[in-house]
Amino acid sequence: MSALRAIALAALLTVPAYASAQVTPAQQPAPTVVESTTTLTPYVMRPFSGTYQVFRGEKPLGQATMRLVNTGGGRWRIDLNIIGTQGLAGAAGVNIQQSTVFDEAGDEYRPLSQSTVRHALFATRKTVGVYNWNTKQAAWSGDVKKSRRGRVIPLQAGDMSGLLINLAVMRDAQPGAALQYRFVDDSRMRVQTYAVAPATETVNIGEISYDAMRIDRTNAGEDRTTVWFTPEVPLPVRIHMKDGDDAPLDLMLIQYKGV
Repeated sequence: MSALRAIALAALLTVPAYASAQVTPAQQPAPTVVESTTTLTPYVMRPFSGTYQVFRGEKPLGQATMRLVNTGGGRWRIDLNIIGTQGLAGAAGVNIQQSTVFDEAGDEYRPLSQSTVRHALFATRKTVGVYNWNTKQAAWSGDVKKSRRGRVIPLQAGDMSGLLINLAVMRDAQPGAALQYRFVDDSRMRVQTYAVAPATETVNIGEISYDAMRIDRTNAGEDRTTVWFTPEVPLPVRIHMKDGDDAPLDLMLIQYKGV
């Protein structure tokens, strides 16, 4: 599950307000990637709702939705929901929901609260975190891992949850750039670094092509995270995660719209 928290990110040839693609397992392994020199416009955060097809290796696992909404008063909420519909994940009724409420403090996405709910078989685990910027402390309650219970994390300007780092990576990426963020989530703090490829790539998902920036996390050891995005689409078009010896987890954008 740690890969999901690290989640935790291409320009359409013609960018509509709504796009969809159909992906089959046979099409899934490694979309065609061809170097491109297209100049990308700056990323602009705006409300969205997107659906991903989820694969574990080449096998379909289920679907995921990512949503960003403006809740008013300068506040936003980003949600990620992964539902297992096939194989063992479907049989176990796997459902993972994660949300972060945040505001914008200058150029920073500042988390205010965070929650994660995991359902599997007959078990449900929930954690809730509060980022108190007055006291500059963050703490989590609920089904927190025993070794981290009661831990208070001192906050620094720029600290973000895993979901917010996904947004920040899209905001900050420039060809060849090196990016660094402090991940404060689930009673943990760690520094995450990313490298942006020097040129965009053409990524094909089903019948849709994206001219995308590729961003690799560089300090995750055997755990690898790679995301592709284009500023013309307000959310990642592909998220690829490899956790140790496990088969990689792929989220492929098959449908999105502005909301």
